[in-house]
Amino acid sequence: MRGVFIHAGAHRTGTSSFQLCLAQNRAALARHGLEPVYPGRDGAPGGRLRMDLPRPRHGARRIPEFAGKLRAHLDRIANGQRLILSEENIPGPMHHFYEGRFFPASANRLASLAQALGERPAHLVYVLRPYHALYVSAYRKRAEDNAVPPFETLVPHFLSMDRGWPDLIVDFRDILKPERLTVIDFARRGSSTDLLRRLVPELQDAPLEEPDQVVNLSATDRALEHLQTRYHAGETLPREIWQAEIERFRGDPEPTGFASFSTEDAATLQARYDADLHRIADMDGITLA
Repeated sequence: MRGVFIHAGAHRTGTSSFQLCLAQNRAALARHGLEPVYPGRDGAPGGRLRMDLPRPRHGARRIPEFAGKLRAHLDRIANGQRLILSEENIPGPMHHFYEGRFFPASANRLASLAQALGERPAHLVYVLRPYHALYVSAYRKRAEDNAVPPFETLVPHFLSMDRGWPDLIVDFRDILKPERLTVIDFARRGSSTDLLRRLVPELQDAPLEEPDQVVNLSATDRALEHLQTRYHAGETLPREIWQAEIERFRGDPEPTGFASFSTEDAATLQARYDADLHRIADMDGITLA
């Protein structure tokens, strides 16, 4: 590989829309010698990335095994071009939040990716979301296709999370060692084409198109309550069925309090996020946009 640009998420910050943007601008990117690779989970055309990385149960001894498989996969799909790699699961999935653990396997996952790439990424961009909004959004997303416990039973884990964004950003910096590392607050993300131009500065004047398709729309409270009734009754629903149920309740957006923090708890998490942004801003080797 001769250059890798990484968009690593975070979760619930418009990753699906960004990947749709990569798909829509594939021809323009090719003219710059860039090959976009991303998974196809949310319907972006041409999604081919299959990033199998260690879980918490896997020890560090298996890092070379995961790295070797990933390197072979990337070699197959890179087409000899520079890569734009977009995958929000690089540091890990979100379900560990329920246990009060913030991406517990991130170090081993990033070490595997670093070995697979065999070079320093040219630029890594990561979009952060405030903790209270992240945890609510993560809970709602999982509730679409899994039975989940009541939100209030998880709040103590969210409030006592073992670590946070600064710890993960340090992992990105010290393990992947990107030549540039840019961290963006979600409120300043901008459009998907804005984010793409920020990730790859040489595209600043390229004629990029913003996708007009909306993907990964959030389910309404009524839809999630209905789905949870079915899941807790023991049903297992295929993707097309639970997505149809979400669409069926699209016209009933009235909030019911399905998942929310108290005013006091939300303020506590917002204060933690604000303090962590200041910590990140003071870190060496990181640009906070």
